[in-house]
Amino acid sequence: MKEYELTESEEKFANIIWQNEPIASGDLVKLSAKEMNWKKSTTYTVLKKLCEKGIFRNENAVVSSLITMDEYHAKQSIRFVEDTFGGSLPRFLTAFIGAKKLSKNQAEELKRLIDEHKEV
Repeated sequence: MKEYELTESEEKFANIIWQNEPIASGDLVKLSAKEMNWKKSTTYTVLKKLCEKGIFRNENAVVSSLITMDEYHAKQSIRFVEDTFGGSLPRFLTAFIGAKKLSKNQAEELKRLIDEHKEV
């Protein structure tokens, strides 16, 4: 699994791209100035870093994603469970649920997901 470690500002910038893609790089510069108070040079520097990380591409002055926002968040979630809970999903769920009770619908949804994803 490819690692996509982003700083807080890189992630905010990535979200701007995901929400507006495909986006002309000039429009991205304007949006970054408005949303993040960035200069043109900062926008292009960070965009280049994210392209090198394999998250976005900038072809013919149009920026688009190579992975979706959902794919990025899924990879971050997996890394969190691996780093924090030794990769143990049951340990993560125990910590996440804690003393809370699951509704009948939540429990059924978890059962369905487990059945869909378990090894045969």
